This record gives sequence, C-alpha cells and structure tokens, in this order.
Amino acid sequence: MKIYDAIIIGGGPAGLASAIKLYDLGIENILIIEREQYLGGILNQCIHDGFGLKRFKKSLTGPEYAEIFINELNKRNINYVTNSMVIDIKNNKEVTISSIDGVYKVKSKAILLCMGCRERTREMLTIPGTRPSGVFTAGVAQSYINIHNRMIGKNIIILGSGDIGLIMARRLTLEGANVKMVLEINNHPSGLVRNIEQCLNDYNIPLYLNKTISYIHGKDRICGVTISDVDNNGVVIKNSYKFIECDTLVLSVGLIPENDLSENAGIILDAKTNGPIIDNNYETNINGIFASGNVLHVHDLVDNVSLESENMAKSVYNYIHELNSTSKLIEIKKNKNISYILPQKANLNYDINLSLRVNKPFKKAKIDIVQSNKVIKSLNYNKLIPAQMIQIKINKNDFISNDNLEVFII
Repeated sequence: MKIYDAIIIGGGPAGLASAIKLYDLGIENILIIEREQYLGGILNQCIHDGFGLKRFKKSLTGPEYAEIFINELNKRNINYVTNSMVIDIKNNKEVTISSIDGVYKVKSKAILLCMGCRERTREMLTIPGTRPSGVFTAGVAQSYINIHNRMIGKNIIILGSGDIGLIMARRLTLEGANVKMVLEINNHPSGLVRNIEQCLNDYNIPLYLNKTISYIHGKDRICGVTISDVDNNGVVIKNSYKFIECDTLVLSVGLIPENDLSENAGIILDAKTNGPIIDNNYETNINGIFASGNVLHVHDLVDNVSLESENMAKSVYNYIHELNSTSKLIEIKKNKNISYILPQKANLNYDINLSLRVNKPFKKAKIDIVQSNKVIKSLNYNKLIPAQMIQIKINKNDFISNDNLEVFII
C-alpha cells in the first residue's frame, strides 16, 4: 500500500489550492483524487466571468480560474488521478479508491476533504405533481448548455434565486429562451446583489418573492406549474394558486456539502451547514482529517474557497510536522440572528478566521464578539444579507480568558 504525506479528495478549487500551498510549504508527497475526467470541478462549466476578483484582482471565467491552478499544479508535478472515486475513508487515514484500473487502497498522514457540494433536487423539495421531462437543477442545465451544447427548453420558469439559477436565467436568455420569471419562497433573494442586477434586472426578468410552486403539470413533457403565495414562514396562502404555462422548470434551491464519505468515516457534521464541525485549524473530530471549501460550507465566492483552502494547508503542514499546539478547545456560540458560524470550536493558541451568515437581511448592524462577558472585538456594517458570507479575523492576542466565545448581531 502506497503511503502519502497528504491525500486530497477532490480536484476542484479547494483541492487544487490546498495542494499547491502544501507543496510550496515543503510537503511534496501528495495525491489528489478526482472522480471526474478532468481537474477543475464545477468551474469547468461556469463560462461566465466574475471569478478571481478577490484572489487575482481581475475578472476571469471559471475555466480560466481553474487553469491558473492546474498550470501551477503541473509545474510542481503534483500527483493526481482522475476518473477515480473514493468509496471509503478509515479514521486511520486509509482510503479506498475505485477507478478504471480497479479498486485499491492508499494511506496518508493527513486527509484533506475537498469534495465540494451538490444541488438540492425536486425529490428533496417534495413538490407534488407528475414526473415529466423538462425539470432540471440549475447545475445540470448549466452542464447541458455549456459543456454539451444542448438547449434545455424555450419557455422557462426558475424556482429559487440562488446564484446558479440567476446566472442561468441570463444564460438561457442569451441562448434565445423566454425566461418567464424567477420565484423565491423567502421575502429576500438568495443570490448576490450583483447577480440580481446583472442577470435579472439587466434582462428584464421578473423576480417574485414569497412565491413557490405547488404542483408540476405534464405527462411526457412539463406543460406548466401551479404557483402560490407563501407567508414569511413559508406556509402556502390559501386561494392564491395560479397556473403558469411553461415547457421547462429549473430548480435553484440551494446546495448541500458532499459529505457522505465524511459521515461514513465517523466525522461529526453540523446540522445547519451539513458540513464537518471543525476547529480553527480546519481539523475535524478525527485526528488528521481536515476540511475546506464547499464540503465544509457553501461559499458565495470561489476566491474564498481558494483562500480558505490555502489556510487549511498551513494547518495540515503543522500537523504533519507535529507543530500544532495541543490545547483544550473552546466553543464558539452564536445568537439567533446568525444562521451558522465556522469554526464551531477553537484552539486559543491560534488566530481564528470566522465565517458566518445572517439568517435575514439587516441594516445598520453591529457584530460583537464576546468572551467572559466582555466585548473583545466589535464591527459595524451598513448592510448584512444572507447571500453574502461575512469573514472576521480574531487575533489570538485578543483572547482574555479560556472561556467560550459568543458572537452577537445587534
């Protein structure tokens, strides 16, 4: 059995960034395992621009962003395999791989989970109705058009205002489709403001809030949907039903971290993020297994995925060289206005890179970070929205005790 210093599961933006950073730090015995035919992950089908503004200070398409990292990877001759799926992880860092060459096992000092995320499907939403063709998730629709050069329909309704759905509203319009509307069950959009402006408003595509689909109609092909109003608790309002004709329905109703492998390995997941519970070194509850990127929590920007994964690589380097400080972990708690917060635990010997999202829009908000009933850091914001991840760095010198941290939005 071949033994590596680090095995990285996933060759998308998280896996590529962490591999390159690890190599540059001096860890060269690396293996990346990617289940698709090519490295790059979801970036390969994201032909729109807007990537890299934070990381590279310029606007790139998804394939261009991936190409930068793939070129750097190849310069370093970092080992990777494609068309290979990890089917099991043991807590002793033994990994079972299924590939075109058969099933085999490898072992590592550290495992980096970079598997990304998957889309919520119609089955997860339990939308009543028939099961006709013409119902797609936004990512599948994107793959059909951008990778396989196949148009998915002519008169289209999009359910959910997630960023991929917004981008597909524009893409489908540019390809000649009539995107009739985008429906959102919440009273606020789920996507970034820039995508609302550039993908909907610039093309006069209406966005209707507090709306959902109550029934899908059609025998062989979808012929329409019944939409309805919902209140702020997501409950359908009686007698608000309306039939809208369409031949295609695109679902953009959220992403879920891809953690079947993690759960089978005994890694504890956060009920809110569906990703692993980690400390500020990105380490899970299993010693030597780390996580970053969309497998940890769904990011709004790929730039943040890369930067987070590079930070994880530094922690993995310290772990492999046994440089990490052993200390009791404290908990990081949140108030009711915060949807989730990462990391959930912290070693006070290290800085903390907090990531969090609010659960509703706020204006003129303040975030207080409290320890031992004292505010150790306070930040003011003109606006906070659920679509935008908030990142806050807490220096280890800011800690005043060994008590838990609490994060409040006021």
